[in-house]
Amino acid sequence: MVIGDPIAQVQAPLVFNDLLRRHGVDAVLVPAHVRPGQVAAFARHVLAAENIDGLWVTIPHKPALAMLVDHCDRNAAVASSVNAVRREQDGKLLGALFDGEGFVKALRHFGFDPARRSALLVGAGGAGAAIAASLIATGLRHLALHDLRDRGAELASRLAAHATSTRVTPAGADPAGFDLVVNATPLGLKPDDPLPFDVERLDAGATVVDILMKPTPLLHACRARGIDAHPGFEMLVQQVPDYLEFFGLHDAARAVRADLSEVRELLHAH
Repeated sequence: MVIGDPIAQVQAPLVFNDLLRRHGVDAVLVPAHVRPGQVAAFARHVLAAENIDGLWVTIPHKPALAMLVDHCDRNAAVASSVNAVRREQDGKLLGALFDGEGFVKALRHFGFDPARRSALLVGAGGAGAAIAASLIATGLRHLALHDLRDRGAELASRLAAHATSTRVTPAGADPAGFDLVVNATPLGLKPDDPLPFDVERLDAGATVVDILMKPTPLLHACRARGIDAHPGFEMLVQQVPDYLEFFGLHDAARAVRADLSEVRELLHAH
């Protein structure tokens, strides 16, 4: 089951259900629209069911679910966020975070090496924290974090202890001077949303990634300027084998990891 608020934009059930069927796996991924105030109770009740092995987690529930698990992997611990939860044989809950690693693999697929580069990350929620946690392990020179209220500063402070070679600072939303600019906010889900930053201020050679799956006004504005800009679908593509592995589907994970073109084709089809 994948939970989020909203849920209509989430492509994972369409893609994973096709993959599960193609690889002979007797399982299905079902979307559920869960409000933030209900997520803790919902997760506890759902994960008590013997035929539900775990949850995929999307906006805005990733930090909240991290508080419910008994154990989590290194990236989830650094980011205080999870995007997958499974029930172990002893009944304890294990959380994992694949967003950041998927994002970094996607960057390299685009031909962008983050080592010794500078990045502005707009959005310090669950997805933003995941991306930040993985970026600081790449040799990135400077990571600037922006969000409303104090979330950017709070995430920068939390990451500082883990960033051995990256300077992590809170920042405004001005993208000028950065090699990489990332939108990790929900802005763009609604047609009347404002842009998360001023596209006219981007450096001509910058790379922009909007982690939303669908085409957004931000991507259109960047491409109108000739800026190298990418949506979030490759970030999901790169995570697919990790999700399958996490839920014990090892044969399917190996097959998909060997050739990700199948996943890309499914995403484009949907």
